[in-house]
Amino acid sequence: MADARSAPESLPPAFLEFLQENGLDPMMYSMVDTIPRYIRLKPGMEPHIPEIQSELKCHLNKVSWLPDFYAIPPQVQIASSMAYQQGKIYGIDAASGAAVLALDVQPGEHVLDLCAAPGAKLCMLADMLGGRGSLTGVDVAKHRLAACRTMLQKYSLGDRCRLFVADGTSFSILPVNSSLGNGEGSTCHKDNGSTLSEWTSKRSWKDRQKSKKVLVDAECTHDGSIKHIQKFEFWGWKTLDRRVLDAERTDDLLHLQLRLLTNGFKLLKTGGSLVYSTCSLTVAQNENVVQQFLCKHSSAELQKIDSADSWPCRSGSIFKTLRFDPATSQTSGLFVAKFTKLQI
Repeated sequence: MADARSAPESLPPAFLEFLQENGLDPMMYSMVDTIPRYIRLKPGMEPHIPEIQSELKCHLNKVSWLPDFYAIPPQVQIASSMAYQQGKIYGIDAASGAAVLALDVQPGEHVLDLCAAPGAKLCMLADMLGGRGSLTGVDVAKHRLAACRTMLQKYSLGDRCRLFVADGTSFSILPVNSSLGNGEGSTCHKDNGSTLSEWTSKRSWKDRQKSKKVLVDAECTHDGSIKHIQKFEFWGWKTLDRRVLDAERTDDLLHLQLRLLTNGFKLLKTGGSLVYSTCSLTVAQNENVVQQFLCKHSSAELQKIDSADSWPCRSGSIFKTLRFDPATSQTSGLFVAKFTKLQI
């Protein structure tokens, strides 16, 4: 059980109690200044590393276990750099990159990101597809999905992805060769090959295409992100009470996570792979959701993530699930589970 007496002084008592109830060590929130910041280098930009290092005034330390990822000091800001503005680098935590890599996306596959915002994982998926197959990004918040579109265009990936404003718990996929502006969405905007549309259901289930790979990086309490929790010092701890500690909101989140996972699996082809992840470290939002899902879906089976043999993470309390955390992994906290759909 976590020892609240050893916690950073800035954390409020209610949050310390939350950590203690979930067996989490509050000391990880004192590591915010020691955990590296991670960036992903756009493929093909390796020759620009010396100039990027010169501009950022730091060394880019290659992450040995994650292709195209580099660690930089946590205090380095990239948003104002030319490398970022010109689409050579973007920020994404290494643990989040691992969740994407766990899907083992191959060129030519049909991939669905059911909780796509803010867009870094979507860019990584688009690069992995290599301009072949299809990629669909979904998010319930229009302004957040618009940010995804901007990011895809910035990295010249706008023509490789369709974006839909939709509830991920009920979304279903349009056939790849369908026109995105043929009445399937209530609004449709095109800009440099990238499309953002509000999705509405007008097709039968059997007419809808299923994906070979599905990513469900579900909404959660974000307690595993020490940088996110640190922001509450500026937002106010009452905001944390509402977003993280409120029991009614937590219950709603658990229901949402299970529904997202269930719908993502429904949209998965037989033999395909689905990765479920959250940046919470609580058992309720991770192993418990996985266990509930497996009990209700006999065609779902947890799958070993082969590439994880070299990852700096530990096993979850359910075999084949993984956990990243600041102390073990030098990353934000992240839970990862990979499923396959069996032929029943």
